[in-house]
Amino acid sequence: MSESRLTPTAYVLIGIAIGGLAGACAAGADQPNMQAALGSLQQARSYLVQSTPNKGGHRERAINLVSQAINETEAGIAYAGN
Repeated sequence: MSESRLTPTAYVLIGIAIGGLAGACAAGADQPNMQAALGSLQQARSYLVQSTPNKGGHRERAINLVSQAINETEAGIAYAGN
């Protein structure tokens, strides 16, 4: 039985799609610093995804932590937009 794994490119494309959706949802909120932070976090995640995977688990943990930061930033933008 083979495992289905996403390629680094797939992760980047998913991140871009999610980021685009978040940006569209937050367009009504005037949050330029949060928007800039969100873009930087998304870019950081894409670099991490593209890096070679053998980093003793640190790369994977970094991807998870950056993803959590993206979620929190999006939540903050949404909260401020209400």
